[in-house]
Amino acid sequence: MSDGRAQPGEGTISIADYYERKTQQIVERYGPGPRIHYHTGLIDEPQAPCSAIPLLRRRLVAAQERMLAYAADVWGAARTLNGRVLDVGCGLGGGAIFWAQEFGAGVTAVTCVPSHLDLVARFAAEAGVTPRVRPLLCDAHAIPGKDCFDTAIAIDSSGYFERGRWFRHLAHLLRRNGHVFTFDCFLGDAKYKALFRRHWHCGIGSMEEYLDAASAAGFVTESIEDVSPAAARFWSTTLALIGAETREAKSHPSSLSRLEDSARAHAEVLDGVTSGGLRHLLISFVRT
Repeated sequence: MSDGRAQPGEGTISIADYYERKTQQIVERYGPGPRIHYHTGLIDEPQAPCSAIPLLRRRLVAAQERMLAYAADVWGAARTLNGRVLDVGCGLGGGAIFWAQEFGAGVTAVTCVPSHLDLVARFAAEAGVTPRVRPLLCDAHAIPGKDCFDTAIAIDSSGYFERGRWFRHLAHLLRRNGHVFTFDCFLGDAKYKALFRRHWHCGIGSMEEYLDAASAAGFVTESIEDVSPAAARFWSTTLALIGAETREAKSHPSSLSRLEDSARAHAEVLDGVTSGGLRHLLISFVRT
């Protein structure tokens, strides 16, 4: 995936093009910002059934913010995410703005999507953290610098990286005793791999693949926390939202086809997370 394209035979859309096309949908679903996230969230307790689109969207945004707050607690953000932070695969900058606002971090927010640079800068200005958030258009494996970051973080983005190459480059970028924090969906059953390649154009990996790649690059695994039950409730909420949007879009065939495809993909992920075939994990590594 170093060239940002899906594997041969499974589509050749570039990752930048994929996200360029999705940007407006992301803003509409998870906006208006300034902290807009495009990642799995955590819902601690079951919630009452709902079919109101605005309420379902608010639940998803709250769950995404909850995920960042929970990760901050697990990763000791008050001491590990208050220095020079590298946010790799930053999306529209929601996480970068979160670390800057909540912990005073100076964040380099890396994206491969050209239009997202201006959006990250705009949202950072709206949040009042322009001096602390620097958008950077760059390949995740080619970020410039050496021994210049205290922490690197990847929230639902590492599926787009070559793990061995990525960890080797992080070892070059991070200061000694620097941390790598990743939150992602990890493969337990290989049958789900094609789903992620087809629908999200990413290469989901197993936990063991990450641990081996990190170890080979000189990192020690510090902690692993499984948050799959809370993530499953997020996926069930996205399904409820897609169902409500589908009912609203029945007079628009083009939107209907996209929503039906999304519903199938999200239902398959929910099945994987509840069965153990997929796991949502918070993992912390430290450079030795």
